[in-house]
Amino acid sequence: MRGDSILHPTPAGLYCPPGGFYVDPMTPVDRALITHGHGDHARAGHGSVLATRETLDIMAIRYGADFAGATQAAEGPVRIGAVTVRFHPAGHILGSAQIEIIPDRGPTIVISGDYCRTPNPVCAAWEPVPCEIFVTEATFGLPVFHHPDPMTEVGRLLSSMAEFPERPHVIGAYALGKAQRLIALARQAGHDAPIAIHGALEKLCAYHVQQGVPLGSLIPATADSVPAQLMIAPPGSFESPWIQRFRDPVIGFASGWMQIRARARQRGVELPLMISDHVDWPQLTQTITELSPSEVWITHGAEEGLLRWCELTGVSARPLRLVGYEDDPE
Repeated sequence: MRGDSILHPTPAGLYCPPGGFYVDPMTPVDRALITHGHGDHARAGHGSVLATRETLDIMAIRYGADFAGATQAAEGPVRIGAVTVRFHPAGHILGSAQIEIIPDRGPTIVISGDYCRTPNPVCAAWEPVPCEIFVTEATFGLPVFHHPDPMTEVGRLLSSMAEFPERPHVIGAYALGKAQRLIALARQAGHDAPIAIHGALEKLCAYHVQQGVPLGSLIPATADSVPAQLMIAPPGSFESPWIQRFRDPVIGFASGWMQIRARARQRGVELPLMISDHVDWPQLTQTITELSPSEVWITHGAEEGLLRWCELTGVSARPLRLVGYEDDPE
């Protein structure tokens, strides 16, 4: 059986005919397998959802307890139709997973979802999963993208706070994953003072703490006078009246996209922090080299750049050209 008989793109997303399920579908379907809880991968309204326990919890927090008709936590191998699936850590955010599809006949396929090989204190580390077909993201699929050590970037944040102690530092970070990672990295770097968080982060931060992720003292960034120099907020809050309560703030943004100076200028960012939850170009090509799959399928991101690299290195590759996935919140 050919790979595209086991998995192929449709308008709703990647579909597995022998299993009768979709992976990260973009519209409501009867049966969905979800790689992680970000809104461009995890949507409400499916008949049934199979995901890690943490992803199911996160979807319930974000969409309500009835976000799907039925749910099942992925624990060990799960038999679905004529395939067996296994979930493996992706290192992207809490609960993120790669999905391994093992058909009764044909090649084993691994869908990486969004993945990161740089150690992340808020989630399980990425695991290499041998396969014949590797479906990879290409969010930062161009040679220009080399992400620095996250602790170096957090060091820049703490140095700025020491240099400008009278100025509040308000850092934009995606509400799920990036915000908690930034807080955990700041704690690892020795910042023990309370950190103020926007109300949109409270439930997700509390869930991380429940799961054993140490975030230290967190206080709400709601009062006109917040007794904390460091504040974390979703990027959208910078366009709301909320930001106006802070006098002369240092505006920062934590994202792999901050390597592109034009994006930082566009957002009015004074302190760009290049902290990414995705693989950069060296890690992307390293992963393909180490896994050495028979085929690479490339999705959401700079497909053409990675496709060209595969051609030059003799790796059989094809772009899936899926639409509907965001690359900006990161």
